[in-house]
Amino acid sequence: MTREIPGTEQKALQINLDPNKYGTFAEIGAGQEVARWFFHVGGASGTIAKTISAYDMIVSDAIYGPSERYVSRQRLQSMLDHEYALLLERLTAKRGDTTKFFAFANTVAARSYSRHDEPNGWMGVRFQTAPKAEPSEIIIHVRMLDKENVQEQEALGIIGVNLIYAACCYHSDPETVIASLMDNLSRDRIEVDMIKFAGATFKDLDNRLMALQLVTQGLTDSAMFTANGEVVQAAEVLYKKPILVERGSFRPVTKVTIDMLNCAQAQFVQEPQAQGEEIIVLMEMTLRNLTGDGGVIDHKDFLDRVDLLGSLGKTVLISNYARYFRLSSYLSRYTKKMIGIAMGVPSLREIFEEKYYTDLEGGILEAVGRLFKNDLRLYVYPAQDPATGSIITAGNLRVAPHLRHLYSYLLENHFIQSIQDYNEAFLPIFSREVLEKIRAGDSAWEIMVPPQVAHILKQRTLFGYRSG
Repeated sequence: MTREIPGTEQKALQINLDPNKYGTFAEIGAGQEVARWFFHVGGASGTIAKTISAYDMIVSDAIYGPSERYVSRQRLQSMLDHEYALLLERLTAKRGDTTKFFAFANTVAARSYSRHDEPNGWMGVRFQTAPKAEPSEIIIHVRMLDKENVQEQEALGIIGVNLIYAACCYHSDPETVIASLMDNLSRDRIEVDMIKFAGATFKDLDNRLMALQLVTQGLTDSAMFTANGEVVQAAEVLYKKPILVERGSFRPVTKVTIDMLNCAQAQFVQEPQAQGEEIIVLMEMTLRNLTGDGGVIDHKDFLDRVDLLGSLGKTVLISNYARYFRLSSYLSRYTKKMIGIAMGVPSLREIFEEKYYTDLEGGILEAVGRLFKNDLRLYVYPAQDPATGSIITAGNLRVAPHLRHLYSYLLENHFIQSIQDYNEAFLPIFSREVLEKIRAGDSAWEIMVPPQVAHILKQRTLFGYRSG
């Protein structure tokens, strides 16, 4: 059934005319663009208890407490905590029996004359689904993509109304909450790259699945969560850090997976640009890695993989970046430090297949230029030819004759490096064969994965495991 999409004015007016909803709006940056909609449509006295905009840092700190960064999750949470508690303190006695209270807050860095940071913001709503109920909460991070400040403000106001309306009307269906955030907007105007649900209504909800929904529904091209399952916005993890990424299906993690990462990391930390730095390691899965034969993502299978990576202490990146130069551009958005990508020979061979770049005006030259633009390095794990037993490395890989000089240039200047000190005994291991053995109850798979992976996999019966 197709969902009817109300206009922004209609959403604001519907909330204003509901006598049971009452709340506070606290907005820092880009004007009071969300509250303005509720004033604009009329009947705001039925909804708005207070609006506040503490622009001055000293004033803001006096109200909400100090914060290292003013456009941050920390600041947003302190705003929601303060405003919601104050609302209950002042109004519960008078109207708590009949009112579903809410507090909306945002803290935003919009385009300005003096600041050149990327326009972005944090936005959240804490709300009751029934009078006197324990509160629930939805917070999001947005990137504003309009070229003019006034357009950014307009988009911010619309998505703020969408968030409040979703909390009020769609809270029982989180996937619709996510879809509705983009009502009356488009991806070329705004991106939602992080969402977190919390509180009474969402106590059984797995936020990792909601992060996946952001990507599959097209609100963003990437989402990230830490080893303990906490969804994070990329800048919270990657900001000004050297980054090493390994892409894979991780279905399951094998001895090759770990050997590739460990060997690549050993080389990465020796790079002059990375020495002495705190290195962030990411395990990336693309939507292509996650999609099954029927073109559908199996949520249990997805969580199986994420659980296994989390148990190994790994931060996970989900992305829609099928091509590596797009991954490089994404990471470079958050850091100017060195970036490394660990991959196998088959992936390197794909990079030099021209058929993947027919949509680019500059073809493979443009793709390569964009990939290595910011001092990026590829660390390439060898492959063993199953027919001859010979070992193929980055050093002896054959590419198309007319690309040999380009490839040699990248190799000689160490943009592409062969992984050293790998364990040759691991080369015959392929994750798809390991998965087949797990599902068939063939215990031979156990020597193909690290011991801790075998233990966790059997303990949690992941990937259809059944004992022989």
